Amino acid sequence: MEKKLRINGHSHLLPYPEEIPQFMKDKGIFWVDKDRKFMLQKNWSRPVTDSSFFLNEKLEWMERNKIDHAVVLNLSQLYGNGLRVEEMKQALRFQNDFNARIQHENPSKFTTGFVVHPGLLKGAMWEVERCVEELGMQLLCLPTHYMDTIGTWRCIFDEENEELFELVSKYNLAVEIHPYDGEKFILLENTSWRFHLIWMLAQCADAYHFLTLNGYQDRFPGMRTCFAHGGQLAQINLGRRIQGFDGRPDLFEGKHHPRKAVAHKNIFFDTLVHDTGSLGLLVKNQTSKQVIMGLDDPYPLGEMESEKQSSYPGKILDLAKEQNILTESECDAIWSDNVIQWLCGDDEQAKQKLIKRITG
Repeated sequence: MEKKLRINGHSHLLPYPEEIPQFMKDKGIFWVDKDRKFMLQKNWSRPVTDSSFFLNEKLEWMERNKIDHAVVLNLSQLYGNGLRVEEMKQALRFQNDFNARIQHENPSKFTTGFVVHPGLLKGAMWEVERCVEELGMQLLCLPTHYMDTIGTWRCIFDEENEELFELVSKYNLAVEIHPYDGEKFILLENTSWRFHLIWMLAQCADAYHFLTLNGYQDRFPGMRTCFAHGGQLAQINLGRRIQGFDGRPDLFEGKHHPRKAVAHKNIFFDTLVHDTGSLGLLVKNQTSKQVIMGLDDPYPLGEMESEKQSSYPGKILDLAKEQNILTESECDAIWSDNVIQWLCGDDEQAKQKLIKRITG
């Protein structure tokens, strides 16, 4: 009998302090202190809450939790918003080269993502070509929102970026949409973790709104998009969007009906919604086939070992089985087949290659 794979579709990894180039610290872009206690930017710091932020410790953590493979996204701090052009290019290049090396040196353990900044569209497309053709990467990480060259904040699924999505579709890439930087354009005081707990989910819902209104899931058939954190507010918001579309057609001329995107084979969501009520709604809306495992480790909002929450990686699926929200075979698919489908699409050769890479 074939071994059931457990693939985590939403993971993060910090470089060790000595792997981060000096210019990143000099320019205040991003660094980690030598004691590995804090990740830092100019006027910003965040505690390193788990040793599995780093490679060797991450591998031990995966072994302990029986996780065969992890999809490592880029660090949200390195989307490059608000940086000068040259600094931004260097920072993104560092992130992509670092992630490529991690995948190259640990092929059975990691599939890593690369990041581009759509504010400089031609440069972004060159970087996509480099990461795919030269570095062998198959996952593009994009923020829900980005700052353009004149300082205006835009949704990633702005029509200006269609050329980029054409290239993504041509290369048959998976895309991860992840929120960040909300406090830079939502004019509220950054208090009580509101941007992580509330606004990040709204940012995901906003990006989903425009992906589906523009019908990109059909227009770019080789692009498969996954929304972080279950696209949680997008699920509860579906009825309101449908009623808005039907009630004010004058505001949606030439746009695609929200219903057309529901349970679409090119739109995925991870499991990181924190409770079975939300997971049940996600599965009811989108079907279990469009759901992938996402632990968001090792962040404290991820599905980590926690005594306070009596939590552990994979707990939400175990609870969903107990509560008859999902069957055992659906949970197995969320851990493996669905993640592979997101990463490879209908390319059977790519799927076999990935499975072989994981199983050695």
